[in-house]
Amino acid sequence: MLRNKVSRKYFLLRAQIVSGLFIFATLLLLTRLYFVQIVHGASYAQEAIGQYTAQNPEAPARGSIYFTTADGALVTAATQQNGWRVAINPTQLGDPSQVYKQLSAVIPLDKTGFMASVGKKNDPYEEIAYRLTDDQARKVQALNITGVILVADEWRFYPGGTLGAQTLGFVGYGPTGSTKTGVYGLEKEYDNTLSETNNGLYINPFAEIFTSLSSALSTDPAAHEGSVVTSIDPEVESQLEKTLDQVLKQYSPTIAGGIIMDPTTGAIYGMGSRPGFDPNAYGAVTNPSYYDNTLVSGRYELGSIMKPLTMAAGIDSGAIATSTTYDDTGCITVSGFQVCNYDLRARGVIPMQQILSQSLNVGASWVATKTGYPTFTKYMKSYGLGEKTGIDLPNEVTGDLSNLDNGSGPAVNFDTASFGQGIVVSPIEMIRALSALANGGTLPPPHVALAVKYNDGITRSISYLQGPRVISAASSKTVTGMLETVYDDALGNGKYKMLHYTAAAKTGTAQLPMPGGGYYPGNVFLHSFFGYFPASAPRFIIFLFAVRPQGVEYASASLAPAYFQLEQFLINYYDIPPDR
Repeated sequence: MLRNKVSRKYFLLRAQIVSGLFIFATLLLLTRLYFVQIVHGASYAQEAIGQYTAQNPEAPARGSIYFTTADGALVTAATQQNGWRVAINPTQLGDPSQVYKQLSAVIPLDKTGFMASVGKKNDPYEEIAYRLTDDQARKVQALNITGVILVADEWRFYPGGTLGAQTLGFVGYGPTGSTKTGVYGLEKEYDNTLSETNNGLYINPFAEIFTSLSSALSTDPAAHEGSVVTSIDPEVESQLEKTLDQVLKQYSPTIAGGIIMDPTTGAIYGMGSRPGFDPNAYGAVTNPSYYDNTLVSGRYELGSIMKPLTMAAGIDSGAIATSTTYDDTGCITVSGFQVCNYDLRARGVIPMQQILSQSLNVGASWVATKTGYPTFTKYMKSYGLGEKTGIDLPNEVTGDLSNLDNGSGPAVNFDTASFGQGIVVSPIEMIRALSALANGGTLPPPHVALAVKYNDGITRSISYLQGPRVISAASSKTVTGMLETVYDDALGNGKYKMLHYTAAAKTGTAQLPMPGGGYYPGNVFLHSFFGYFPASAPRFIIFLFAVRPQGVEYASASLAPAYFQLEQFLINYYDIPPDR
């Protein structure tokens, strides 16, 4: 009896082991089928055409980049396009005229170029046609012409054309010139993530499973190969670029740009500048500066949009309150230099609100002096001006606050800095600093990428650390209230006030510095504008700027209509509920 029980026990154990092995093998097979049919299905389908020599080495496999719509749907922004090239071996080719006649009947083919390639008898490989579809490749294959070779091809494709071009960048030849790599934008910043070291067709299934497991558990999602999911909304980006095109058409600035961002999270929904370019045809661009994302790589004296930050420093430090008044004389002399309001006019004794509502340079200078230059400088630096934001885009520059010299430079430097002259900052630095006014006093982390989508279907979110607190929530609320008054009453004499929504905004018109020092004479300006809404709980902050706009003197005329157009679009597109 005991022997039967022992035998039964070992039999059950062996059965369980065998069953476990069968289950494991089945799961492994199903997993492999998933990768073969779903993940790498397109590659196998292309390989099935069968008559090619090699993969095109100039365009290695690469992950995609996605935009994200308001409802969370992914829209392809950059992807690999699969197709074919046709080459010939002139030494093996028959009658060239007959071969040309056969090939040109099924694919587009330039006769002059074809005959020139045929004449190169010492070259066993001459490409004659590019970017053919699978259907065209099958027709070429069916001809079965000796000396004609099909080559699997793959190239980078941007379905939106110019949409988000400076943010996306493009794939081109790297420093060595031998292989293609990410150049500019997200293509460059996430090149290691997007680049695929193998095509996955013949990888060991165990290795593929464990690679997927490793990427799923990694603390850094971008450290593993995959596609990049961005916060850029294609509808928002399109509306932003259309608005910039209108500014370009109407006022002919040398540069026009804008950013639309969540002031709390730092997620960027739209970012663009004009002139732009089409990354599908980047080689046609005659001016390489068009590739640059000047919102990240450029720095400027941005003018009076600095005044709300000056006001916040004065209020937060306790140097002033909204009820504080000062005697505005129109012009003051500081360190031997004259500082004046834009119209040279004195306002007399007025409260702090009028400094923002009438954009008074003398008033901003007075606030900086009242705050104290060392304290004023401390706040300017705490806003993150003069340092990188850490945005996930390449070539970010830092602003230059060296004129402030830690609070001990010439007094005029602080007075001019208070209204955005004499110090330079990048647009991305500026929108981050201004976001502290909207979100309760902290610096958000500006970013474009939201997640990495791996080939096995797993998507991992990318986390970002919130920046430090720079002003109190009370100070943030106070300045927001002042900017609401600017928007409702002062901007366009109240023409932009909304019946059911609140907004906070400020214009900026800055003199442009000359390379050798000083400022350009005449009406040579940089216009800037920022606003956020709903002011009670901001969903979006918008920054706009235009360099050397023509035929218009102030940003209230050139950029306020553009801002209002974007504001109305976002309210409707995201169905934002009224807040008043």
